[in-house]
Amino acid sequence: MHTSESVTATHCPYCALQCGMNLRPEPGGAGVTVEERADFPVNRGALCGKGRTAPAVLSSRVRLTEPLVRTHAGRLEPATWEEALDAVAEGLARTRRSYGADAVGVFGGGGLTNEKAYALGKFARIALGTSQIDYNGRFCMSSAAAAHQRAFGLDRGLPFPLEDIPRTGCVILVGSNPADTMPPALRFFRELRENGGTLIVVDPRRTRTAEQADLHLAPRPGTDLALALGLLHLVVAGGHTDEEFIAGRTSGWEEARAAAMAHWPELVERITGVPVPKLREAVAMFCAPDSAMVLTARGPEQQSKGTDTVGAWINLCLATGRAGRPLSGYGCLTGQGNGQGGREHGQKADQLPGYRKLTDPAARAHVAGVWGIDPDTLPGPGRSAYELLDALGSDVKALLLMGSNPVVSAPRAGHIEERIRSLDFLAVADVVLSETAALADVVLPVTQWAEETGTTTNLEGRVLLRRRALTPPPGVRSDLEVLHGLATRLGMPKAFPTDPEQVFEELRRASAGGPADYSGITYARIEAEQGVFWPCPADPTSAAEPGPPAEPASGTEPASGTEPVSRAEPTPAAELASAAEPHPGTPRLFLDRFATEDGRARFVPVSHRDAAEVPDSEYPLLLTTGRVVAQYQSGAQTRRVDELNEAAPGPFVELHPRLAARIGAVDGAPLAVTSRRGRAVAPARITDTIRADTVFMPFHWPGEGRANTLTNPALDPVSRMPEFKVCAVRVEPA
Repeated sequence: MHTSESVTATHCPYCALQCGMNLRPEPGGAGVTVEERADFPVNRGALCGKGRTAPAVLSSRVRLTEPLVRTHAGRLEPATWEEALDAVAEGLARTRRSYGADAVGVFGGGGLTNEKAYALGKFARIALGTSQIDYNGRFCMSSAAAAHQRAFGLDRGLPFPLEDIPRTGCVILVGSNPADTMPPALRFFRELRENGGTLIVVDPRRTRTAEQADLHLAPRPGTDLALALGLLHLVVAGGHTDEEFIAGRTSGWEEARAAAMAHWPELVERITGVPVPKLREAVAMFCAPDSAMVLTARGPEQQSKGTDTVGAWINLCLATGRAGRPLSGYGCLTGQGNGQGGREHGQKADQLPGYRKLTDPAARAHVAGVWGIDPDTLPGPGRSAYELLDALGSDVKALLLMGSNPVVSAPRAGHIEERIRSLDFLAVADVVLSETAALADVVLPVTQWAEETGTTTNLEGRVLLRRRALTPPPGVRSDLEVLHGLATRLGMPKAFPTDPEQVFEELRRASAGGPADYSGITYARIEAEQGVFWPCPADPTSAAEPGPPAEPASGTEPASGTEPVSRAEPTPAAELASAAEPHPGTPRLFLDRFATEDGRARFVPVSHRDAAEVPDSEYPLLLTTGRVVAQYQSGAQTRRVDELNEAAPGPFVELHPRLAARIGAVDGAPLAVTSRRGRAVAPARITDTIRADTVFMPFHWPGEGRANTLTNPALDPVSRMPEFKVCAVRVEPA
């Protein structure tokens, strides 16, 4: 690898904190070393082990450095880039000719930069003409996004910066373990308590985060909705509602109130297992200070009722006036590095750039105008992530996959692996030969975070710039170059530039006037301001809401598979930000009004319902899944780092001593966990930090210890989020 000569300020490739770091070239061009970047406000120099060791994956020893094409003998063999791109273009085009455009699928990732996510969505819709595109971020915070939209009219992970957390009075942290998932963020919660605030953690396990809490509530997995409703019941009964706020800034309270009052404390105790005195203690702690927050993560969100569950926690914030005010509100701790930006700009099945709805005629007209096509040629919404994966081999015959590893990460993973194997054609662009890439017909080796420039959007809605620090190995190309090469072969080379800043300039135009308006953001501003919070319109007088519909451009419609016809010249991006005083960005949302039509937040009445699976005589226990501190997501990259593998070498099954005694489990001995979908085997880890009716498995590993062999793909009816966090299992010594 080749390095630049100076230190490069950039960001970590992993979680949604997007911690700032500096990369210093090693002598002789041997690589780069990570150094602290104390000036970045999110982590202030702190890094977890994954961030510190991130350069290890840049080594040609562990990553792909040349394209691979499957031969007639069934083996993946090295090929030239021309051969590989020809094979991919022909595989996709052949499928279109034989079965139609929607027989071609595209699956993206929450780790792709904004530029790559934008280009991938555009490629699917105008180069392939398919509606069948979604991404693994659907498995991250889609339930929180749907609840955000219903209540506030706008979805951004956190509506305030992380720096507000230590200054509030109380935080309820639901289904999140930042001590393991994003360690540098833990300091904000420590500082909260140092400043006199209180921390309540809701988790069926006593995690390292829960150990630092003032109060730990350990509900039965799948009952977070009942817990939130029980707390709201006690708020109402105790006279803690903010009637002035409810009357002045919300709608729908009476219906939501009636639904909550049906969940009296003793009923909630029976459902959740959380004693009534602890429920009362939580309400007292939350309502005592002038300000408070509720933050959720995958625990309550990855459920078949995740949208309603998050909605119940939002209702708690609204009823107590803890939203749309300084140092208060509901927020979601996004997981993946660009989970926020990745869905804002078009790789999600139902969205266009700028967080526009694909079904909105005005949105279609605006984006089509930027792309130079007729809006009527844009496909409609496609399948959600799991539904798309489930359709592989039947309705969807060919798949282009970028930056995801569903063989390990998808629910009911054994079934999804079978569907992937049944495809007529699979092309994968990735950094490493993941378990999914190993099944591909063509594998394209692409650049990594330190080898490319591009933007990401962290969990605060702060748009950040990763800068290229070194030259990738020979034989490796960027995802933008891959899309350009494929588009050239499909007849539209000019529509897909390879320069990331040029792509970002187009993204700015496409997002202008949309809910996620980036039109006032430039690379120069991001560097100068340590990131810029969206919405940030080019016109500083613009509201953070969609603008008037763009007039459809006139001209000749492009033929299928040909270059879009040039229409009216779009406004140069430089002119978009030509105002004397640019918009400052929006670190804090909703302080004056919510993003709904009438400016009011909406209560949504919700009621508890069981998980899709509940324990029975055959499967008497509950399984919940999650992460460990030394691995990340499907482990495709972190499992290639020696230091991280020493800290977390493989899967395990965490269970309570009482359960272990009952089934004869021995610490460290193999346990078999069986659900209606399959069987996994991993060593027992016996601990009293988990409920006796629950077992826990981390999901980072393939093979017989693959946790997602067991998980339930039951979908939330609104968000289409699978129920990763709870399913019925039996456990026995293997």
